[in-house]
Amino acid sequence: MLGSYSYHEIIKRTIIAFGTLFNNLYIKHKDGDGNDHSLMKVPISYGPVQKFLARLEEKPDLRNRVAITLPRMSFEMTSFEYDPSRKVSTIQQFQANTSNGPVQVYMPAPYNIGIQLSIITKYQDDMLQIIEQILPYFQPHFNLPVDLVSTIGEKKDIPVVLQGITMEDDYEGDYSTRRSLVYTLNFVAKTSIFGRIPEEGKIIKKVQVDYYTDTVRDNASRQLRYTVEPRAVKDYNSDNTTTLEEAIDNNDKILQVSDATSLVENGYIQINEELMYIKEISGNYLTVLRAQDNTLPIEHGIGDVVNIVNQQDDDQIAFGDDFAFDENTFDFGDGRVFSPRKDGDV
Repeated sequence: MLGSYSYHEIIKRTIIAFGTLFNNLYIKHKDGDGNDHSLMKVPISYGPVQKFLARLEEKPDLRNRVAITLPRMSFEMTSFEYDPSRKVSTIQQFQANTSNGPVQVYMPAPYNIGIQLSIITKYQDDMLQIIEQILPYFQPHFNLPVDLVSTIGEKKDIPVVLQGITMEDDYEGDYSTRRSLVYTLNFVAKTSIFGRIPEEGKIIKKVQVDYYTDTVRDNASRQLRYTVEPRAVKDYNSDNTTTLEEAIDNNDKILQVSDATSLVENGYIQINEELMYIKEISGNYLTVLRAQDNTLPIEHGIGDVVNIVNQQDDDQIAFGDDFAFDENTFDFGDGRVFSPRKDGDV
């Protein structure tokens, strides 16, 4: 639980995504004839507005290139608050896919992040131009798409809600004091915080379907069960079960091995890269079907290793591996029901 390291950069990504909402705002200035005189992109950066106001007071000449220029915007994170209105069960999970297979992930914790956007201008018209480029998109919220957890492909639309606007016209002092208009827009980003994501998922090892004689299962008689399980198509553990006693070409279907006691009929063996199905065993002679599961029939020499492919190999199938299926059908007619919790019929 606590102490298991996990960091998905969710808060960081949310804040960065918020800043990108306002990184393409412009203001226009007109000349005396009403023609467009200049077009200026409004810069934005992360930090408290007090820092920029302090810069203004230290260097009041706004035409000085080393001083801060207006207009500009800044934003900063101001608060965290748990959102009980979006709460779900703490034990609820959902399945997600990773590069290492499907994993079960607990639902995230809903948190609201308070973010403050400050706009500083010298002229009122500059301020109004900026404000009117923002307000139409917040009625009162804007859905901001954020890639919260890239490892599971969890992308969410985070509602960003405009809570209100405060205005400050700092125009006190003598005539040499520079005027600065400061509008503060308060937002809440309704994000979700994920915990630790399992590094590896679990592969589905068995699929089971029961067929009934009627759609009303309570009174129906169960007639058929169909199961499917993954089967390995290669040897994983290099068990070196036995060896070939004689060479074979790519057409031979009867093999002689040094010891067949560990082999079973209706099972599989692998020799080099070729997978074979054992139809019959007579002493140390095997009658086989060649080139199973998309492998190719090739020549094999005396002493080549014969590896059995069995349940031990099935258990080692990993996500992304090729595999085949073992299918089984059972007849019932007993009316019983399979209980996943008890892993048996009831």
